[in-house]
Amino acid sequence: MNQTNKTVVITGGSQGIGRAVAEKFLQQGWQVAICARTDASLQEVLTTWKKEFPNATIMAMPVDLSKADEVAHFAAAIMQQFTKVDVLVNNAGLFFPGTLAEEPEGHLEQLMAVNVYSAYHLTRQLLPQMKAHQSGHVFNMCSVASLRAYDNVGAYSITKYALLGFSDNLRKELMPFQIKVTALMPGATWSRSWAASGVEKERMMLPEDIAALIWNATQLSANANVDHIVIRPLKGDI
Repeated sequence: MNQTNKTVVITGGSQGIGRAVAEKFLQQGWQVAICARTDASLQEVLTTWKKEFPNATIMAMPVDLSKADEVAHFAAAIMQQFTKVDVLVNNAGLFFPGTLAEEPEGHLEQLMAVNVYSAYHLTRQLLPQMKAHQSGHVFNMCSVASLRAYDNVGAYSITKYALLGFSDNLRKELMPFQIKVTALMPGATWSRSWAASGVEKERMMLPEDIAALIWNATQLSANANVDHIVIRPLKGDI
């Protein structure tokens, strides 16, 4: 592992895809900043990482990403500790099943706050620094539900469509600043949230698959950008 002064910021970085992404970059010697909803989950992963990556620079902060002021506080702490952010992975998200006509009141608003507004606010906070350096790469964790309707995922799908729209607009705006934007649209990927579903792990992709795609996208030349990445389990959607 070669140490570097490059920094990756990952929301929802204590488990699932976010954790796999963080570990991929830690293996490459990058500095890592993560956040998660609970301090307990952060402390658990930090204990592991301190053993596996004893020389790594890691910042971890509990953040309620549905609250813009906490997102701003997280961004300020990042900019205070690191000279610049090279990669931002807006990974955090919530999923609730439901149909649009029968979902509880406030269901859409809660999902929008975490799945879309958090990415919007954190990206806006970190962009001035990226623009000043004329470099950076933003990854937004969309979904195959950004591309078409699925049964019983009404509000969730709306938020993922919105995040894809945010990604495409952001990419267009940032082209003059040499900042890349990639929208990832994975299908079913194994995480603890799937453990009680009854679906076998072997039927799904692994978080490490998504992490590998993100890492590989960062290794392209400065003139190359991957706009969209769509990846599904080999046997199709679940």
